[in-house]
Amino acid sequence: MEMMIHHWVLTRIQTLSKDEPETKPTSQNSDETLYCEAEASVAVEKEKPAQESSETDLEIEDTEKFFTTRQNELYLEACRLMSVVPVSYFLRNMEESYMNLNHHGLGPNGTKAIAIALVSNTSVVTLELADNGLMEEGILSLLEMLQENYYLQELNVSDNDLGFKGAKIISEFLQRNTSSLWNLQLSGNNFRDESAELLCQALAANYQIKTLDLSHNQFSDKGGEYMGQMLALNVGLQSLDLSWNHFYIRGAVALCNGLRANGTLQKLDLSMNGFGNEGATALGEVLRLNSSLVYLDISINDISNEGISKISKGLEFNESLKVLKLFLNPMSMDGAVLLILSIKRNPKSKMEEIDISNVLVSEQFLKILDGVCAIHPQLDVVYKAVQGLSAKKTVLLWANPMKLIQSYADQHKITVLDFFKSLSPDGKMTMPVGNFRKAIILQDKVPLNLYQVRELVKKLSDKPDTVNFSLLKTVKP
Repeated sequence: MEMMIHHWVLTRIQTLSKDEPETKPTSQNSDETLYCEAEASVAVEKEKPAQESSETDLEIEDTEKFFTTRQNELYLEACRLMSVVPVSYFLRNMEESYMNLNHHGLGPNGTKAIAIALVSNTSVVTLELADNGLMEEGILSLLEMLQENYYLQELNVSDNDLGFKGAKIISEFLQRNTSSLWNLQLSGNNFRDESAELLCQALAANYQIKTLDLSHNQFSDKGGEYMGQMLALNVGLQSLDLSWNHFYIRGAVALCNGLRANGTLQKLDLSMNGFGNEGATALGEVLRLNSSLVYLDISINDISNEGISKISKGLEFNESLKVLKLFLNPMSMDGAVLLILSIKRNPKSKMEEIDISNVLVSEQFLKILDGVCAIHPQLDVVYKAVQGLSAKKTVLLWANPMKLIQSYADQHKITVLDFFKSLSPDGKMTMPVGNFRKAIILQDKVPLNLYQVRELVKKLSDKPDTVNFSLLKTVKP
């Protein structure tokens, strides 16, 4: 692939050098304009040895050298022509799969130099370019590069103030469905409702993008309507972040109407919007019908007990949701009780985590929760604290679980690792958090309460949804 691209660039350079050797390319078409300047002097330098020797095979050698020009040399030449200072981190890590260039002040020209060097790169899979002042020229260079590079899969261009012009360039790119990109982060780019319209029109027919971050933008209720229409048609998105926008009742209802028809979205972040109880009512209907959502964050959405009751009714029928975050909504313990009782009434519930970590609960709530966990041992409810719990009871609840397990292991002459591996059906070193919680609660060798299980999960988790027993080397009783 690299040889073909270099051959294409060389042919294009030779054509341009005859007509306009000093003319800079415009940024209108990816097949006509990108990468010409950076390769021009490289092509000239490669022609010199052939002119100095009469041996014809040197021309072949020179061509082969051109094809195998190291990418760092190409990048340095691109920087010279763009009149920008090379980024040493980029030079050192061009063969790595992860490239983090956030906050490097690249600007449009620095970004174009990066894009030129990445056209034929086969190593970089994830490219981080947040907060670099890309402007529309920079994002255009990157997306033109992606028409040629089929190895880069994740791109972060958040916090670049791309605005409407940037949204238009991105939407045209998304409509083509021609790159290998599946993760696109566009947070904090000052996108407004007119940008939402363009992006949603493109995404409605896009099946490549699986993960999309549009948080910290300026979408309002009109943008929510566009998002709802897109979600009703999109068949690719699996994760969508719309947090920190301005969706209120009308936008919330429109979004939920789209979700009711969507069958692929698994993770949705709607935190820091203004859904209120009316939006919560629409969400409750989504949860009753939707069978794909696994993770839903509606923290800080002004949802009170009234809205919580509507969500709870949806949870009584939901068979897919595992994580529900409701942090900092104005709900009380009564709303919390409604939530956990809805899980109790649903024998097919897969719920593993409910986050109500701003809510004070009572010992009566704990008794109800124990009853729910007897039916759904995978469930963990995160709350603020227990009202009126004595110091003595607190000490008993939080007895170090690793000490208890170590004591059991010593008595039975096994290792702590053997104990944990016995919880895994296949004896592997990792387990999904929900499966681990269920196994550790149901085992009768070392009785543990919900607090102690939560503490074990914290100690053994290296990923949000997985426990890793190999971390036991760093865990001491």
